[in-house]
Amino acid sequence: MSSGTESYVIVGAGIFGVSTAYYLIKKYPNASVTLVDRDAYDAETRVAASWDWNKVVRADYDDIVYCRLALEAQDIFKSDPLWQPYFHETGLIWTCRDDYGRAVVDNYKRLGRKADIKVVSVEEARKLYGGLFDSADYSGVKEVLINPTGGWGAAGDSLRAITRKALELGVKYEVAEVATLLLGRDGQCSGIKTTKGKVLKATHTILSAGAYTPTLLEYSAVNSGLPNIAAGFRIVAGGITTGMAKLDDESHAIYGSMPVAFQGYTPKQGPFIGSLPPTPGDREMKWWGPTIFKNTREVLPGHYVSSPPAKPDYAQWEVSKRLKDDIKHANHVFYGEKTAHWKLDKHRICWDAFTTSGDFIVSPHAASKGLYIATGGSFHGYKFFPVIGKYVVQMLEGQLSPELTEKWAWDRQRPDPALSPDFPRFEMRDLVDPVRTSKL
Repeated sequence: MSSGTESYVIVGAGIFGVSTAYYLIKKYPNASVTLVDRDAYDAETRVAASWDWNKVVRADYDDIVYCRLALEAQDIFKSDPLWQPYFHETGLIWTCRDDYGRAVVDNYKRLGRKADIKVVSVEEARKLYGGLFDSADYSGVKEVLINPTGGWGAAGDSLRAITRKALELGVKYEVAEVATLLLGRDGQCSGIKTTKGKVLKATHTILSAGAYTPTLLEYSAVNSGLPNIAAGFRIVAGGITTGMAKLDDESHAIYGSMPVAFQGYTPKQGPFIGSLPPTPGDREMKWWGPTIFKNTREVLPGHYVSSPPAKPDYAQWEVSKRLKDDIKHANHVFYGEKTAHWKLDKHRICWDAFTTSGDFIVSPHAASKGLYIATGGSFHGYKFFPVIGKYVVQMLEGQLSPELTEKWAWDRQRPDPALSPDFPRFEMRDLVDPVRTSKL
């Protein structure tokens, strides 16, 4: 790959897009690399899934591939001065209602990773951390995973910092909403067109638009008359609710040094949920709920896909009572009645791109030369921020390992979504507050 004649337009400035831009400009400082996003990188709020108060950083995967990649990323979080300020090693506790914990411990051993990671009984877990989780819901729990090397990352702060570094190295940043891909009759992609009509051309167009990806591909398929451009079953936009409580001095003295906590469930029961330690300064403690949902709507006449609400901010702050109750439930299953009096008054709907397997898609688009896909975070992508761009660049150069090429392919056999506890199972329209009507 030439370092001077190649040009790259990256749609989406979340962790996939920014990490890719960062690795490209470091390797090819003379290349033209442009990030395009609807929000400024330093905006107070953004729609990117990776923009958030905080995100989990862990390597606790029963899939050894993601375990290995997460360990690689975690090492960078811990050792690289660019990333170090944003990682907080608090440890983690994970209730397991299957053999997940033992699978994680086995993967650490297989990878030769030394860490004080272990599984303990429910009785022992109740006593840990000063009895912090003695009132948690342990129904059906087989064992509890303890890993002192996990933690959380300051997601929004790190996304701004790495974007700023990429810009210092020569990456350009365009604030715009993308209307369509530029596609020839043969499917060749030559760039993008914004909703205001601006055209940005490139030899490589990389789509890292997260939850907006299926919508943009649907628009582009219709505009070009090339139906195979559409995402189809490969990617689905999904939302989940997060919520926070601001701790007073008394509560912070108890929970300020807590680990990241998970309640793990079986595929039949639903997705795992989490509780993150209070943030420094603001002392805001975070949960996410168990309801993951689609928003199937007509994006063009006769064309229905799951897409975030058609508002500039995805209506991310408009959270229904039903979804706020998700956060109350999450609070209860971790801490019981001890924290029932807390005021949960900050809520956000986070949107991301899902695949039925939870695997990313990092692949050339099979129906379009010059178009590449790097997305599909499925709500577990942030922790790979320090390394995912390296692998996207490998894909662009045809150097991605056979293992990852197959796992992250655009066209591959995909499992039944019913087998994935983390795939969207609900529709947003069924979760909104009822519209009240009255007669005069």
